[in-house]
Amino acid sequence: MNKNEAIKILQNPGLSREVIEAISVYKEEPTWMRDLRLKAYEHYVSRKVPTWGPDLSQLKDEDIRFYVVPGSKKNRNWDEVPTDMKKTFEELKIPEAERKFLAGVETQYDSNVVYGRIKEQWESKGVIFTDTDTGLKEHEEIFKKFFGKAIPYTDNKYAALNTAAWSGGSFVYVPKGVKVTVPLQAYFYIQTQNLGQFERTLIIADEGSEVQYVEGCSAPTYSSDILHSGVIELIALKGARIRYTTVQNWSKNVYNLVTQRGLAYEDAVIEWVDCNLGSRVTMKYPSVILVGNNARGEVLSVSMADNGQHIDSGAKMIHIGKNTSGVITTKSICKNGGRTSYRGLVKVSQSSQNSKTKVICDALILDDDSQTDTYPYNEIYENTGRVEHEASVSKISENQLYYLTSRGLSEEEAGGLIVSGFVEPIAKELPMEYAMEMNDLIRMSMKGSVG
Repeated sequence: MNKNEAIKILQNPGLSREVIEAISVYKEEPTWMRDLRLKAYEHYVSRKVPTWGPDLSQLKDEDIRFYVVPGSKKNRNWDEVPTDMKKTFEELKIPEAERKFLAGVETQYDSNVVYGRIKEQWESKGVIFTDTDTGLKEHEEIFKKFFGKAIPYTDNKYAALNTAAWSGGSFVYVPKGVKVTVPLQAYFYIQTQNLGQFERTLIIADEGSEVQYVEGCSAPTYSSDILHSGVIELIALKGARIRYTTVQNWSKNVYNLVTQRGLAYEDAVIEWVDCNLGSRVTMKYPSVILVGNNARGEVLSVSMADNGQHIDSGAKMIHIGKNTSGVITTKSICKNGGRTSYRGLVKVSQSSQNSKTKVICDALILDDDSQTDTYPYNEIYENTGRVEHEASVSKISENQLYYLTSRGLSEEEAGGLIVSGFVEPIAKELPMEYAMEMNDLIRMSMKGSVG
């Protein structure tokens, strides 16, 4: 197969070995990656669609385009980005955000990264921040060493699909002792109808380094369903620290099936801050495997489900090293018949002595038609470990509404204020512009939800 033949194959929807091979041929990848993609494809077709969570029966491979050949190359200069793409990203205020405080920006439009930039001060210190395709080409040795280390293709059906069809995403490497003091940012946008987007993000923080990464996601509304199946791997080596923040506002026709996992080695810290406001279905459970002694992990998650949405999210904290600690804090809101689910795992291995885990799981239901579920699962194999679990389910208090409306607020304004207070522990951990965006989206979605 040559490149022109690959382009013809990729113009049609559907999934096959030929499509997977065409992706690799078009990208001119090394043989080992092409072989890995094909192994992952075989694993994907051998696994059954999960039936233990939201309904995925409407997803059909034959309807999905698994790769969109780009019409332009990746650009370093914003002025060189095509006009239609530039308009989209200007509306998202990405260049403005970069000029203000961001260390770097990567923007993915459908299957491809179209705009990438990192500030020179970090490049001069050896920080690599590029798209994943470039990471494979230009940094193959380190890429091959860590790709699939946290999430092998055998992990689950959609991790296998991502490994087979991945394109774009971010590749980050922070050298020993380097602390990137302002966030790196990526934005993922789906424009093409019936598209599957499969970005693959790999972040490696070498010993004693630190990095923050912020991701945003959006898509316009189409009548047909769109699949987003991303994989994010974090590797925090000895004494390193990674914080990964996601603000997801997909349109309500997107199936958002994401696998996120980090490996925290000795004295390392991994933090996930996860905000899920959009999509028709979300299945996402940020995980930390505390591999080394004294490693720490934290997951902060907020989700909101409106009519026709099922947000099935949660977290996993797996203790292997000694004296490890983890905290999981989740907040969920459901309204107008929406459904939220918390699905969590805490596992304490026999080797993990003196581990500590705390889980706080709070749900807020805004009407009688909505539903929330909690599925906590604990596996404890070491009697010196300590696991705490707190959970609450509540409705908006009539007393709170009365107090606020007596001060001149409408019921909608009062309800929005109460919800903002409910999610405040998560919002305060977001960068300011993302916290403001989340609160604005919540206030907009509260219209007609109270009273």
